[in-house]
Amino acid sequence: MITGKSISRRTMLRGAGAAIALPYMDSMVPAFAATPKRPVRMAFFYVPNGMIMDSWNPTYEGKLEELPRTLKPLDPYKDDILQLGNLTHNTGRALLDGAGDHGRCSGSYLTGIQVKKSLVEIKNGISFDQIVANQIGKQTRFPSLELGMEDARQAGDCDSGYACAYTNNLAWRSESQPLPPMLDPRAVFERMFGAGLPMTPEERTRQAKYRRSILDFVTDDTKKLETTLGPTDRRKLDEYLSSIREVERQIERAEKDNSQIDPHMDKPYGVPADFAEHFRMMANMMAIAFQADQTRVITMLMTREGSSRPYRELGIPDGHHPLTHHRNQADLIEKVRQINQYHVQQFASFVEKMKSTQDGDGTLLDNCMLVYGAGLSDPNAHLHEDLPTIVVGKGGGYFKTGRRVVVRRETPMCNLFITMMDRMGVQVENFGDSTGKLDGLDLA
Repeated sequence: MITGKSISRRTMLRGAGAAIALPYMDSMVPAFAATPKRPVRMAFFYVPNGMIMDSWNPTYEGKLEELPRTLKPLDPYKDDILQLGNLTHNTGRALLDGAGDHGRCSGSYLTGIQVKKSLVEIKNGISFDQIVANQIGKQTRFPSLELGMEDARQAGDCDSGYACAYTNNLAWRSESQPLPPMLDPRAVFERMFGAGLPMTPEERTRQAKYRRSILDFVTDDTKKLETTLGPTDRRKLDEYLSSIREVERQIERAEKDNSQIDPHMDKPYGVPADFAEHFRMMANMMAIAFQADQTRVITMLMTREGSSRPYRELGIPDGHHPLTHHRNQADLIEKVRQINQYHVQQFASFVEKMKSTQDGDGTLLDNCMLVYGAGLSDPNAHLHEDLPTIVVGKGGGYFKTGRRVVVRRETPMCNLFITMMDRMGVQVENFGDSTGKLDGLDLA
């Protein structure tokens, strides 16, 4: 496991059915060698049903001062935010045919292509994240991770196969092959740490009687490694393994709570009923995956487009999607504002985790590009221009953050994607309806 005087960055703690990648540590750098540059990662957080834009957009350009109401939970991190105005997905509009506004806006969000339907097949295109994953994915254990929080078929919001495909998926491997997001935290955990094949709820119940922590299986490797580490690296390793164990505990608690749910309910085993708890588990695993360089590309569908999920935790029993057709009624608009801010609040907890995690000479957030936004702006009018979009993180010292930048009207969202591809080391001339890279975002 240990070679020479330094530890390979590919080192893993292994045991029966377990494989845990390590975070970056000082002992991975050979003596007298320069500290290697940390990789840049990117993730996309998609929220559905548009945004109340007067609570999203600041009334000014330039340096970010006080953030508007929806973005308020991110106020402690405003120096790490690039808030972008006037990005548009023209391909989300009804130019050709009818996958519906919600199907078009989510289906084209990372592809920049007008989605189509026929009587026999779905038509889309490869998504931007998968172009990057195809080129750099061999450098990590997983080329990409696709995660989500809700499935339309389980929510009862989906009445046709093509609509489900467009509203349920952000990542597309090809024009007819979406990459469905994983919803169950236990399934994600087992995939990340190699704990075995997915099991039925009955098999899980039997195994739970004898379940040990994943860390128990790698105890011998852990002890061997610790004898070679200095105090700083031992602390890093302990904090990292503790974060993995905490995710295990969260999942175990959710599974215990769900044991009281009607077993006939069509709900993935281990998915907590509480939205914030579900997101926290998924976000913690995202941070671990980035910290250990298991992947550099993640998509997160926070809830599916067109979702009618109620937010009873906010005192809102109404469905999200029906509320967004508010017809300018103040009480309905206020409920949508609360939901918008609630989503940002969950995202802010992930930003805090990334900001507090060391990565080389900086933090994980410093070396990331986290895009948070939606495929619609005004939901009542189903507008596809001036899409709510922020980029959080400096992308390894590339973006000049702490600003609101308003680009020319009708600037394709794909121009942002071209810019991010360039930062990830992937060179393409065109993507979707792009017209070139976005100017004025970098430090130059």
